[in-house]
Amino acid sequence: MAGKEKDKVGEYQVLARKYRPQTFSELIGQEPMVQTLANAIKADRIAHAFVLTGVRGVGKTTTARLIAKALNCTGKDGSGNITIDPCGICDNCISIAASRHVDILEMDAASRTGVDDIREIIDSVQYAPVSARYKIYIVDEVHMLTKNAFNALLKTLEEPPPHVKFIFATTEVRKIPITVLSRCQRFDLRRVPADKLIAHLKSIVASEKVKIDEDALALIARAAEGSVRDALSLLDQAVSHSGGDVTAEQVGGMLGLADRSRIMDLFENLLSGDIKPALNIMQDQYELGADPAVLLKDLAEVTHWITRLKVSPDAGSSVLVSEDEKERGLHLANKLKMAELTRVWQILLKGIQETRNADFPMAAAEMVSIRLAYAAKMPTPADLIAELKGQSAPKSINTEKSEPDAKLDAPDSGTPVVSTRSPDAVPVAEKSEKNQPSTAQSTGGASLLALKQEPDEANIPAEPMPISFRALVELFESRKEGVIAKFLHDDFSLRSYKPGTIAITPLGKVPLTLASRMKTCLKDWTGEEWQIIIESKPGEDSLKSQDDAANKLLYEKFSADPSVESLLAAFPGAKITNIEPIVNTDDETHSSEDEK
Repeated sequence: MAGKEKDKVGEYQVLARKYRPQTFSELIGQEPMVQTLANAIKADRIAHAFVLTGVRGVGKTTTARLIAKALNCTGKDGSGNITIDPCGICDNCISIAASRHVDILEMDAASRTGVDDIREIIDSVQYAPVSARYKIYIVDEVHMLTKNAFNALLKTLEEPPPHVKFIFATTEVRKIPITVLSRCQRFDLRRVPADKLIAHLKSIVASEKVKIDEDALALIARAAEGSVRDALSLLDQAVSHSGGDVTAEQVGGMLGLADRSRIMDLFENLLSGDIKPALNIMQDQYELGADPAVLLKDLAEVTHWITRLKVSPDAGSSVLVSEDEKERGLHLANKLKMAELTRVWQILLKGIQETRNADFPMAAAEMVSIRLAYAAKMPTPADLIAELKGQSAPKSINTEKSEPDAKLDAPDSGTPVVSTRSPDAVPVAEKSEKNQPSTAQSTGGASLLALKQEPDEANIPAEPMPISFRALVELFESRKEGVIAKFLHDDFSLRSYKPGTIAITPLGKVPLTLASRMKTCLKDWTGEEWQIIIESKPGEDSLKSQDDAANKLLYEKFSADPSVESLLAAFPGAKITNIEPIVNTDDETHSSEDEK
């Protein structure tokens, strides 16, 4: 059990302060960091600066104080040395625990952010400690320091006096300049696992002589999200809220959470399309204090959990999940299709934001639930195609993988199919497709496009081999790979090209993974292995340069045209912004119009 801090005036101490760890052995969930520090102390390889990072409440400031104790502990008899197990009873340990040691200076960077505050540290580091072995500067929320403050600290941080140690704590390590991080030894404090957090809460509950349900502890651990301080604060609040024995219902009401079993009932009703009982459950939970947005968030968590159960049944084994809940989850995972679960997930994600921003949150949550119930009855695209073909819907399996030999034969239709192919590309199977029926069927004004694949055409690639570099770029554009197409068009010089092999030279900074990504895409689209050669010497101008040059010539040509000159003169301030070719109609159309 963690040691207890004593309050001078005798008033009540919150649990987060009362049970703050006083030794490294009482620090839960951070064993890798403790082991590293122990090895460093044993080998006398102690860094001069540390950065402790992690989410709120995992023990960053506590760890900083424990490091200060370990470095300055003198033992029970006053002759001790640096140790990973400080005694806790020497003058240094007691003073550090009470935050009143003259040589352990704690600074809150959230309120002291400027250069002047850092200058105080720089001016004081040259003085030796008064009574401790090391003078230690603990800077909390260090990411709040200004850029100038960080720069002022760099030289001192790189070469501090031998009697000085720096310990920085932050929740936003990415906001710390890399020049500071490179001078420090970094420790990432982990979120405390739910089982360890529940065990820790149980020990505190036993010490406080409070009775609390297992389910209530699970609710607190889930709400704390790995933060020990949050868990202790919630436990403190739950004990005060109940006035006696703490139950899961009381904790759920305090947190504004809905009953987990009722959320499962709500989920099942919505996925079955039973709107009335679903709305009744939502109203009941709302009257009990559940927040509408939290209701939808709980539904989203259930959706995510069931989806994980579907792809990995072992995901249901957790101390936060009861046996009854696990059985219901496995039943739903086997019953629902992956397409249905992903559709529910997308609707809930959007609905949560709508509810949070709505003037009437409960009404918004109900509308999201109604939308979800109606969407749950909608068939998947595969079911629609099977129904239109007069076939039964494909069987659902846990992984929802499509059968590789599944083929969809579209009925005859006069509706044309639009293909977005490169103008330079020639379809390999174009002749064989001319006599085939169209892949679009019109039903009540709506058209359905289905992929046609005959057994003897199984190896025909989805795209033909582009016959030019420009056709290759246009292929990437048509396949929604606009980023790659942009790089190829603007930032590469072509050295040589033939279908299947391309040699190009980058003209600027391009992603290192671009070539591998190109090979993967082209393999998937054409069915052929491509060779992408990156060379150092440029060849042709980039396609962008070629296009710019062509547009410039075209602009100069039309600007010199007398009719254009007269038109621009008639409209002062007008200028040519774009030149586009005129698409001519068929000769037959011209002749027929002339005859008329």
